[in-house]
Amino acid sequence: MRLRTVVSDIGGSRAEVRIDGDWFASPARDVGELVSLPNWTAALSIRPSNEATRSALVVLAPGKIVCCGHNYRAHIAEMGRPEPEFPTLFAKFADTLTAWDADIALPGAAESFGLDWEAELAIVIGAPLRHADRAAARAGIAGYTVANDFSMRVWQRRTSQWLQGKAFEATTPLGPELVTPDEADPADGLRISCRVNGVEEQTGSTDDLVFDPATLLAYISEFTTLRPGDVVLTGTPGGVGAAADPPRQLRPGDVVETEIEGIGLLRNRITTMEGNRDDQ
Repeated sequence: MRLRTVVSDIGGSRAEVRIDGDWFASPARDVGELVSLPNWTAALSIRPSNEATRSALVVLAPGKIVCCGHNYRAHIAEMGRPEPEFPTLFAKFADTLTAWDADIALPGAAESFGLDWEAELAIVIGAPLRHADRAAARAGIAGYTVANDFSMRVWQRRTSQWLQGKAFEATTPLGPELVTPDEADPADGLRISCRVNGVEEQTGSTDDLVFDPATLLAYISEFTTLRPGDVVLTGTPGGVGAAADPPRQLRPGDVVETEIEGIGLLRNRITTMEGNRDDQ
């Protein structure tokens, strides 16, 4: 099953569910709200949605966004780090999220930020998880979607804490749809890739994860409650710009495509904020 959030030309947002090729409207304003409803499939419209809409951010206002770094063996190797014993976690704020096709705007000259790409599998939580074991964590997954954890490397490296390089507003695209676990299972080794201007920079497989989704959610649930609509990013495969020789960064005009087999595709153009210009 596939779920999405759309904005109607009439106004307002809503979650929709695809069944047998048709999109059915729901009373929820986004996918996060929909999956928090008890027996949410019963809340669907009996008629397909026919009005004109455009896709929006899958989850509009998650209570928590938890991210895992250094979670693909290939990426850990390219960064010259040992395989971690525990997940390397950091948080984002809700306003870091943006739509699957939105522009990613640099606040100024490219070298001041060192914008880098990071293709990621994202999990959306579908049931409260607290002190969950792996089985409960797996059952609490509403589904999977695509993300890119665009990172401002210059800011990230200012201190040993990554937050400031990971939390710029509107730099984490998410979408375009949520795919339920019965249709997509990361344990099957889903291909994940990132292309910059049509050139493949990252490629990997979700079976290269050190901490799989169930393990990651169970671990997080030991110190905080995960609730329906929360988002967890699971890390990036090898091939980031920071690991290139010499290191590479994104510039205005670049187009980044992030794709996960069976789940979806993001397409984001790098721009500068209005009133700023890139000096290159």
